[in-house]
Amino acid sequence: MTVPVHLEQLRRKFGSTVALDGLDLDIAPGEMVALLGPSGCGKTTALRIIAGFESADSGELLMDGQDVTQVPANRRDIGMVFQSYSLFPNMTAAENIAYGLRVRGRATAERRERARELLDLVGLPGREGDYPHQLSGGQQQRVALARALAIRPRVLLLDEPLSALDAKVRLTLREEIRRIQLDLGITTVFVTHDQEEALSMADRVAVMKDGRLEQCAAPGELYDRPATPFVAEFVGTMNRLPGTVRDGGVVELFGRRLPIHGETPAAGAEVDVLLRPEGLAV
Repeated sequence: MTVPVHLEQLRRKFGSTVALDGLDLDIAPGEMVALLGPSGCGKTTALRIIAGFESADSGELLMDGQDVTQVPANRRDIGMVFQSYSLFPNMTAAENIAYGLRVRGRATAERRERARELLDLVGLPGREGDYPHQLSGGQQQRVALARALAIRPRVLLLDEPLSALDAKVRLTLREEIRRIQLDLGITTVFVTHDQEEALSMADRVAVMKDGRLEQCAAPGELYDRPATPFVAEFVGTMNRLPGTVRDGGVVELFGRRLPIHGETPAAGAEVDVLLRPEGLAV
């Protein structure tokens, strides 16, 4: 079952540091949304509040229309994949995957069958008996993903799941994660500071800064029509150049006139222009 997730005016402070400053975000059933932003922007805090590992100072968190703000983490039916895999070293791959089902009192036969099914899904058939130290980093992360999916969660959370892997493995695994997410149709939120990862995997990307949402949009819209200068500079390659606004919604740069995307200042105004390499002024 896929469910919508709604974050409304979430606020969280750690001492004098504001981690979230009125975060609003709607995630549709079956959608994959990336939380993207620099270190300290609040993306991990938001993810941990959705998971139930952190409590918001104020605001509401709704899943499938139900307020779960005060519901403990173990009652939210959420699967989570961590950056550091967090597998139990004394358990086999199958035992790691089936751990959540064992806690829930499921029968041994059901646990074994579910583990085999998920190992096939993540591309590790026949590795039931392997221990974490016998698996590569990418394989361990696949087991961690299978473990998160074993309980058939309503929502899947990914906390920078690829950052500890080398570039080639990251590319392969991000394609696999997206394939699995689409196959299962599970509502997914993942945190990353890698814009290429976010733009290539997510249905929509939520760009955050200083605990606030700057813009949440599809990758193409985010790139072509950034809502703020921060989004324009953070997403993609951008040059900042001096220009002059002319009539007709264009800006003049070194004798060339380019269309402006976004609010157009008055003609004659001297402005700093954020320019994409392909000639799009924002």
